[in-house]
Formats: sequence, C-alpha cells, structure tokens
Amino acid sequence: MALLHLTDEQVQTWSREQKDRWWLENVYQGDMAQLTLRSGLTGFLLGGILSATGMYIGAKTGIGIGVGLTSVILAFALFRAIAGSGMARDYTILENNCTQSIATAAGYVVSPLYSSLVAYMLVTGVIPTWWQLMVWIFIVSAIGVLLAFPMKRKFINEDQAPFPEGRACGVVLDSLYHGEGADGVFKAKLLGIVGGATAIYQAIVSDGWMKLVQFKLLAMDKWAGLKEPWHLHERLDHYYYQWASKVEGMIPTILGTDVRQLGLRVTLDAAMIGVGGLMGIAVATSCLLGAFINFVVLAPMMIQAGDIAPRVAADGSLIALSRSEIVNQWSLWWGVTMMVVGALVSLAAKPEIFTAAFKAFAGKKKGAAAGTDVLKHIEVPLWISYIGVPVFSVLGSYVTHLFFGVPFWIALVSLPLIFVLTLICTNSMALTSWTPTGSMAKITQFTMGAIDRSNPGSNLLPAAMTSEIASNAANLLSDIKPGYMLGGKPRHQAIGHVIGNLAGVVFCVPLFFLLFLQPDANGVRSVGTIVSDQFAMPAALQWKGVAEIIAKGLKGLPTSALISMGLAAVAAVVIEVLRIKSKGKFGLSAVAIGLGVVLPPESVLAMFVGALLFWLMGKKHKTPGTKGHNIWVEGLEPICAGLISGAALMGIGNAIINVMLA
Repeated sequence: MALLHLTDEQVQTWSREQKDRWWLENVYQGDMAQLTLRSGLTGFLLGGILSATGMYIGAKTGIGIGVGLTSVILAFALFRAIAGSGMARDYTILENNCTQSIATAAGYVVSPLYSSLVAYMLVTGVIPTWWQLMVWIFIVSAIGVLLAFPMKRKFINEDQAPFPEGRACGVVLDSLYHGEGADGVFKAKLLGIVGGATAIYQAIVSDGWMKLVQFKLLAMDKWAGLKEPWHLHERLDHYYYQWASKVEGMIPTILGTDVRQLGLRVTLDAAMIGVGGLMGIAVATSCLLGAFINFVVLAPMMIQAGDIAPRVAADGSLIALSRSEIVNQWSLWWGVTMMVVGALVSLAAKPEIFTAAFKAFAGKKKGAAAGTDVLKHIEVPLWISYIGVPVFSVLGSYVTHLFFGVPFWIALVSLPLIFVLTLICTNSMALTSWTPTGSMAKITQFTMGAIDRSNPGSNLLPAAMTSEIASNAANLLSDIKPGYMLGGKPRHQAIGHVIGNLAGVVFCVPLFFLLFLQPDANGVRSVGTIVSDQFAMPAALQWKGVAEIIAKGLKGLPTSALISMGLAAVAAVVIEVLRIKSKGKFGLSAVAIGLGVVLPPESVLAMFVGALLFWLMGKKHKTPGTKGHNIWVEGLEPICAGLISGAALMGIGNAIINVMLA
C-alpha cells in the first residue's frame, strides 16, 4: 500500500491545522494496537540487548550503530512465526513500529558510556557509582524526549521535513505488512543464519565459552588433564608467532620495533567486518590510511627518536610500549586534531543547517497559521515539555554538580546551549540523517573550558550533557517520523521513548562495569582497565584529548607532536575542502583518517576487509532481482547486523562467564 503524503504545494501553502486535519482523516489509524504489553515488553528486551551490542561496538570503534531496522526485522519475524504457530495473533504494523521505537530509543542513550563519561573517568581517575551513572544518563535522555515532542509539531507536522533515515524505516515497515512480507522473512532468515554462524565462531575463539564447555560441561580438566581450555585464536598470526619465536630473526620489525608492539596484527574479527560493511569502502579506506601513516610510518620513527618511550609506573616498574601507549603518548594528538578540525570544516560547509535552523521558529509562512489544534486529544500536551524541560534541566545541572563536582553555576550556564544545539542538530537530521553533535560538543567543551580550566569536569560534563540532549532529541524526531507516516499515536511514542531510555540504562550501565571496570584481586576497580587492545575507546580518547589541551595547554607535548598537530590541521582542511568542492567524489575523510589513528590497526584492517567484500560483491551483483543482489546488496544490513550482534552478544557473554568462573 502506497504511503499517503502531502504534495509540495500543499506543504508550502496549507496551515498546520489543515495539515493536521488531513493527517487525522487520511493517515491516523485510530485505535489500532500500538503500545501494548507485548510490544512494550518486546521493545524493552530487544532494546536492552541491541543497546548492549551498540555499546560493545562503540567501545571498539567509537561509532554509534543504529538498531531501528534491525529491531523492525527481528520483531516482524518473531511475531510472524508466533502467529504462524497459532500461539498469538500477529503484530500490527503499529506494534512493530512501537517495538522499534523503544529499541531505537534504548540505543541512543548508551553513547556517554563509550565517549564523554569514559573521558571523565580517564582524565580524573574517578569512577562514579553505578546508580549515579544511571540517574545522570536517564535524566539527560529524558530532557531529549521532552524537547523532541514540541519540535515534532514544527518539523514533522508543519514542515513535513523528510528525516531520510526515519522515512526509510517507515517504508520498510509498510512494505513488510502490505505485500512484501516474504522479503522481510528472507532478511530475517539472513540475519539469523549469519548471526548464528557468527555466534558459533565467536564461542570457539572465546576462552570463557570454551572453559564453560570443556571444564564445566565436559569436565575435561579432570579426565583429560587440561590446564587451560583450548580455543581457536582470533588473531590469525598467533600461530605464525608461536613458530617464529623459536627461530631467530623471524619476528618482523619496523625500524627495530616489533610489529606486535605497534598493534599490526591480523585478526578475524567478525564484528569489525560487519561494521566495515556498514561504513562503506570510502570511510574504511580513510581509516586504513590513517592507521598506516601512524603505525607503519610515524610511530616507529618517533620510537626511534625517543619521543615515544617506555614510562615508569607508580611502583617503579617500566610500562612496556604497546599500541595504547603509542596512542596515549604521541599519536592521540594528531589523530584528535584530524577528527576535530575535519568535523568543524565539514560543519562550516553546511551553513544551511544553521540558517534553516534559526529561521525555523522565526515567524510563519503566509497562510501558515496554526489555527485550532485538531490533534490535541492525541498529541503530547505542550505543558508537559514547558514544565518538564526547565525542571529536568535544573535537576540535570544539580546532579552534574553533585556527582561529578562541576560547579552548579557552570552547569546552569551551559543550559542555553542545549536549545541552540538541539535546533541545529534536529534541522541537520531532518535534511541529511546526520547530527553534528561531535563537532558541536567540542565547541561547548572549549567554551566551558575557557570559564574554568582547573576542573576537567567543567568542560567535559556540560558539553556531554548538551550534546547528548541535542543528539537524543534529534534522533528521536527521526524515530517519530515513521510513526507519523503510519498513523500512530504520538503519546504512545513518547511513552515508548521513555521505556527505551530506561531499557538502555538498565541493561548497559551494569554491563559497562562488567566489561571495562572489573575489580582486581583486592576488589578495587581502576580506570586503567577501561582502554585495552580489545576496547580502544576512540571516542573517549577524543574527548579526553580536548579536555587535556584545555586544562594543560600544549607546553608538555614533544615538539614532534606539536608539528604533527599543525600538519594534521592543515591536511584536514585540505581534505574536507576537496570533498566539498568535488561534491563527495574525493573519497578521503579527515574524520575517518583520525579515527584510524586511535583504533587498533587490526580492527581497522578487519573493517576494511568487510567494506571491500561488500563493495566487490555489490559490483558483481548489480542486477536487481537476482539472488546475488538480494543477498549482498539488499541483504547488506541484515548480514552486517548478524555479524555484529552475533559477535557482540557472544563477546559480552564471554566476559560474564569469565567473571562467574573466576
């Protein structure tokens, strides 16, 4: 069934009352089941699980992955199968949309757990309690919900803004329930097969799962005398080094540095292959270029020059050089410079985002008076936002002061930036499905840092609060779009978003402590366990780098690091200008090059392999309707989602098992 929509002329000339009345009479589905007990519970559980995989991937790559279409396909397949067995009636299209809306909202709230809040811990050495993190994240996400629904009336009801990503989700839902159900079942099977195969592989390469199977289930430690469980090594070159260590001169080096210290390993990481497929060949190539320049060329030179050297630990022992040491001592600075300058130049090249955003509420078009609020009985009452936003903003400022030591007045000063950033991010999301929160957050960071340089939390937490609220509101509006297209109740969506925020917090905060803050033998947790070869936390390192520049300046850095930062800034400007002038035909991205610097090279290589695989298969299977096209082009997202979710869930399970069996 074709989705109904207004013509361009109607959008331009009709009042909001006319548009709302048309929607109420032609699109609104009335009492069709939407936020039911089963859709709410399914969305909560699915959102919690998928947000956990999002945090896992974010900790590895710094990239937030969307879960909207994945949750749509999973929910559709689940309830279609249940209905087919006669155990329950099938989902309505609005129940499915409600489930994906809750799951998507859950995915949005986890980003501080691999970015700003982690940076705060790394800079200060302070680990907030689990309940403090839960309260702070939930309050910040609630402000985003409260801001989103008044803006929904402007951007969605009146302007009929496209929100491309949200619209795509609505189109997929409509096709699943009105004639293309077989396509949905095929994609669900594809996701399930790939996810299941990936899970089996991930279990075989995980020490915890193999310990559970071999020692607890099969008791091989008793009857076979095993001391350690056998498992396949994810690092494929492990077997080469096992042999090469016995033969003199067979360990490869670059300028005298063991390539393993540089992180130059070959790893079959299924999750990173999936991430690479989603990011595309251009971004993956840029990441690979950044990793090559840093770890193959610059880092060995700086080690030889002495600008990167082993450090002395608190107990007097030497901290051996590793990839993370190389990044923290030297590479971080030029990598962060590439990312920040590249993002700011890219943002500055889109003045329409600013101009359109600030014009959005500057008067109404001729004949566009709102008139009677014909949707008053189903919209979220505006008074809830008018009261809730100020109350929750002050509450958020207070808990930021109470939990993180940020002066209360500084947190309050940052509040006006929330509305500015939200307006800009929402307009950007409406036009491009892209939110410039990364670059906008750095502006807030520098602004707050100029007010108080002595306290790292004073620039980190207000910037985190403003950027997360703006991002949450903008993303939620994109999430509201399919519900509007399909005729759903706005109030049910608002409640669903709060349920989703709660799901993300409840699932991911305990998991954060389990994965990244495991206590030592004395029961003490340390921030030193957060960043590792497995979890590089590149987004957090970017926030940390900016915070340290604000607090300490550049005086303590080696001259070579300062030179590299200057050259990186110039290169970032040149690269982004070339991208803009060529209208995207120039494939390199300064932000992606910088990301390749702070990511483990083995992860970058796996992402490039994934991107290259799907790019080549897309070239090979161009013809729509063929089996190859259906699998490799139409099925790209389900395959990548299967790779990511299968690997991430088994990786999370492996960490839990290791804790339980310790």
